[in-house]
Amino acid sequence: MQQTESASTAICARRLATSPHIHRQGRLDVRLARSDEEVAAAQALRHGIFYGEMGARADAATIEAGRDIDPYDSLCDHLLVIDHEGPEGPRVVGTYRLLRQDVAMENSGFYSAGEYDLGPLLRTAHQGGQLLELGRSCVAPAFRDSQTISLLWRGIASYLAMHDIGHMFGCASFHGTNPDDHAAELSYLFHHHLAPPDLRARALVHEPMDRLPAGSYDVRGSQRALPPLLKGYLRVGAMVGDGAHIDRQFNTVDVFVLMPVERITRRYLDRFTGGCERC
Repeated sequence: MQQTESASTAICARRLATSPHIHRQGRLDVRLARSDEEVAAAQALRHGIFYGEMGARADAATIEAGRDIDPYDSLCDHLLVIDHEGPEGPRVVGTYRLLRQDVAMENSGFYSAGEYDLGPLLRTAHQGGQLLELGRSCVAPAFRDSQTISLLWRGIASYLAMHDIGHMFGCASFHGTNPDDHAAELSYLFHHHLAPPDLRARALVHEPMDRLPAGSYDVRGSQRALPPLLKGYLRVGAMVGDGAHIDRQFNTVDVFVLMPVERITRRYLDRFTGGCERC
């Protein structure tokens, strides 16, 4: 078993060293996974963070595999940030899972449909380009900095142009499963960033987000307390759906996030694509 794992690691390192990248900055680059070994490396990173760091509950199959795997992995594109100066060769240190609407509709739909009613979004948003679901995002602890996040967003920006994406969506998470622990933050999102009715996804098992009346909490303090990923989404014009979802497997309180691509300003896209529509 150890020899098999070592051989697999060596094969993956060779692939990561030679696969074409989208952008490169210093020791890091960003690319789409092109092999099963590269996807497995992303799944292993997800497992370490979700189950090791964040306290998700692993079933027997997940424990045995040592990877975070679900049926959607085979449908998605996997965006990877690669560190080329790791002690054992190139390795995956950041990832996003990307599911386009045309692929989702030909298969089992969107992952988020298990938590939210996407009906309004599916009826309206595609009129300006297809939908893109973002999910399973994570970054290794030592690489949680602006360089890694910038590379992920540069990869996403290039993907948007390549596939004529009109809206991106997904879930952002608060740690733990008690929404009252995040009452001020959830209330702030509801009062200041709620999507309009024609684009508003709603939690299937509805946990109200407006847990505190407007004006009864510290708005600036609530903004500061938001998870970093959610802050980043809001900076590019994100809106939220109605209702929080309690994900007990992953030990999170989830909120639905929608990002119309047209709201991402030209200045912001230029920052991540260098002014190039297709990089």
